[in-house]
Formats: sequence, C-alpha cells, structure tokens
Amino acid sequence: MKTLISAIALAATLGTAALADTIATGDLGLVIERAKGSVLLVDQSDRAALARIEGLGDLSHASIVYSPDERYAYVFGRDGGLTKVDIVERKIANRVVQGGNSIGGAISDDGELVAVANYEPGGVRIFDAGTLDMVADIPTQSKTIGLVDIPGRRFVFTTWDTGETWIADMSKGTEPAITKITDMGKNPYDALVTGNGRTYITGLFGEDGLTALDLWEDDPKPIRVMPDYGRGQEEMPVYKMPHLEGWALTGSEFVLPAVGHHEVLWVDAQTLEETGRTKTYSQPVFAMARPDGRQVWVNFAHPMNDTIQVIDTVTKEVIHEFKPGPAVLHMEFTPRGHEIWVSVRDENKVKIYDTHSFELLREIDADSPSGIFFTARAHRLGL
Repeated sequence: MKTLISAIALAATLGTAALADTIATGDLGLVIERAKGSVLLVDQSDRAALARIEGLGDLSHASIVYSPDERYAYVFGRDGGLTKVDIVERKIANRVVQGGNSIGGAISDDGELVAVANYEPGGVRIFDAGTLDMVADIPTQSKTIGLVDIPGRRFVFTTWDTGETWIADMSKGTEPAITKITDMGKNPYDALVTGNGRTYITGLFGEDGLTALDLWEDDPKPIRVMPDYGRGQEEMPVYKMPHLEGWALTGSEFVLPAVGHHEVLWVDAQTLEETGRTKTYSQPVFAMARPDGRQVWVNFAHPMNDTIQVIDTVTKEVIHEFKPGPAVLHMEFTPRGHEIWVSVRDENKVKIYDTHSFELLREIDADSPSGIFFTARAHRLGL
C-alpha cells in the first residue's frame, strides 16, 4: 500500500512539474525588427514583449511561416537566410544562407518542407523543415515571386521575367513534378491564393490587369481579370509595390490594393468581375480583412505612410481614419479580430487597437518594427 501511495505521489509530482514547464504557443507571435536583424517574441493576451532573438541577418524585407505545432518559426531574410527559430526556447534552432536575395517562402501542408523564393540566383529551393537540408533546387532563370503552399504537398510560384506560373508537386518524394503555365502576363510582381487553395491571383506591373488560375482544374488556364485596369493613362509613380498577400476576402468579394492609384478594388470571388472601387487616402500597400470580413484596414506607401483607413465592407465606404505614427509598415489581426497590432517603424513602436472602438490599448517598444506574424498562421493555407 505504501508503495502504491508513493507511486501515485510521484506521478502527481511529475505531472505538476510537466504542467509547470509547459509553454503554450497559441497566443504568441513574432515581430520583425528590420534594422537589427532580430525578432521580438510577443504575447497577445498580455499585450507584451517576452524576448528578443538576435542574429537573423538582413531582415529589411522578411516574412515568417510556422510549423504545424506552432513551436518553430521559419524566417525568410533579404540576404537569402533561412532561419529556424524555436519560440519555446527563445533561440535560433538552425540557420542556412541559401541564396543571394530571397523574397519570401512557404511551408507544405504536412509541415515537412519549407520552400524559399529567390531573386538571386532565381528559382525556388526546398528544404527539410526539421534539418534545413536542401531536398530540391528548382531553377527558373528568373526572379520568382508569389510563392504559396496549396493542398497535396504542393507549392505555386510565378516568374517576374518570363511571366509563367509553376506548380511544384512534392507528393511523390523529394523530386518535384513541375507544371508550367505560360502567358500569365508581363512582369507579375506578387500573388495570393485563397484559403481553400483554389484561386491563385497574380498582379501585373508590366501591363494592365491581373491574372487568375483555377487550381482545381486539371489543366489550369490563365484568366484575365480587369484587363483595362492598371497604372492608367497618367502613368502615376509607384512609390511602393502593394502586397497582394495583404488581400482581403470579405464574404463573396476580394479587396485588392490598386497599383499606382489611390483606391482599392472590389472583385467578385466567383466571376472575377469588378464590383466596385473605394477611393483611399493614398496608394495602398496592404488591404487586410478583419477575420469576420466586416472591415478592411488599409495602410499606404511612402511618403503618406503615417495613416490607416478602415473600410466597411457592406457600404464600401471609409468609416474611420487615423494616424498611428510615421512609417506604418504592417498590420496583424488577432485570430478572432477583436484587436489589431500595427508596426510604426519610425516611432519604434508596435501599437495595439480595439477594432470596434478604435481605442489605442497599448504600445510595445520595438526596434524599427515591420512584419507582425502570430502563430495562428500555422493553421492557415497560403500564408
């Protein structure tokens, strides 16, 4: 009996110790500190910074994806660095410099492969998510943009120089099966994919319009979207290319940032026909939907990048405008959309707002913050 009681007591003690050592990651996120090559680990509920992790190289244009268990972040740096960050132990787990100038990446739906898009030397390189050993090298003889994951252990990306979209199927192992789709348009600059992996849209810089693909088709063909839309006859200067990753899907419509115009575009998600335009304060960079789809928050290009506008998606009208501070670079909603975190680079702050009252709730010190990435992204396709 004494032995049994002792065993139960030991098990209870071990269980308590294990529970005490448990770190929940679902409420965490990372903020890119672009000037220092560091990331700031933050907690959504406490609205606080927890730790700074340094040594990630050039983060002047950086993005992040997460492992399915939310423990590891894969950071894609401008210097070609691919850094695996352990957010539980708050340190770099591994790092490789795989190219000369990378422009984003993606993680496969099973979490086993990480893909990186490169300007130099061009193409896409795919790595084992556990070891960061390279498992596939896909040269394209072109800058690659718009790299996303889609179901079935596949990656989709587009080539700036040749105007093609490639689908790399890794379902059979480490040798990619490549499908090439030509005639996507002149100089595609960015792309997005819907949350179900069906519709892939690329924006064009070299000609008017956008191009879409229905990836559920056996043989996807380019679909021209708004072929009369573009930079326009005035050839307005483009101060910063808008990010189509900052697209919004609000019920049955896409909301896309316009290129070189002071407006956002509304497109029917089924027919891909234009349904409207909303005039904005300046040239939009990100047009991001609150998770419930009722609002779209828009930030703008330099030199008018101190302002955010909020658009009601029912009326398509601007309902709120405010100035968080100089150089608003990025926004990230909490998973259910009750708050939004805003990076204000030149004020060295991340500011947190209530999305219903627009009240400023808290400020967090950060060194030249840009991208904000919460771990909830681990469970969303195409991010």
